[in-house]
Amino acid sequence: MSTTEDRRVEEVRPDPPRGWWDHVERRVGRVAPTVLRVAIGLVFVWFGLLKVVGESPVAELVHATLPWVPAAVLLPVLGWFEVALGAALLVGRPWRTTLVAAGLHLAGTFLVFVQAPDLTWSDGNPLLLTANGEFVLKNLVLIGAVLMLLAHDRRATR
Repeated sequence: MSTTEDRRVEEVRPDPPRGWWDHVERRVGRVAPTVLRVAIGLVFVWFGLLKVVGESPVAELVHATLPWVPAAVLLPVLGWFEVALGAALLVGRPWRTTLVAAGLHLAGTFLVFVQAPDLTWSDGNPLLLTANGEFVLKNLVLIGAVLMLLAHDRRATR
């Protein structure tokens, strides 16, 4: 004769908020990944459209980074790629693929420091960035945000 033991599986829940700030943090924590994803998506769409319509302030920088690609092809193709990445981020699909592609695209922008250092450093000094250099260097923050979203997505799917 077998006996079965009735065991309850208790759900582990986080401690309830103890104060108003805990409540705020919990609410912000719920929306922050979505806000971050949408913000990055908007930046990609906006910057991409500027390239597509020929009004990008970084056109010279892009051409100097990839001088072997014909100028008439480079900006529109890159622009549409950025628009597609941004739209996918705004919609939220395909999630991981889009985030990886966005991260690689952002990492690729650092090629300008190798290909056109005169446009990114003042007087050849890598510690003295030009406005272009600062524009590209800020992509470190966007790469960090993409990594955060990838980590969040990984935790959310477990």
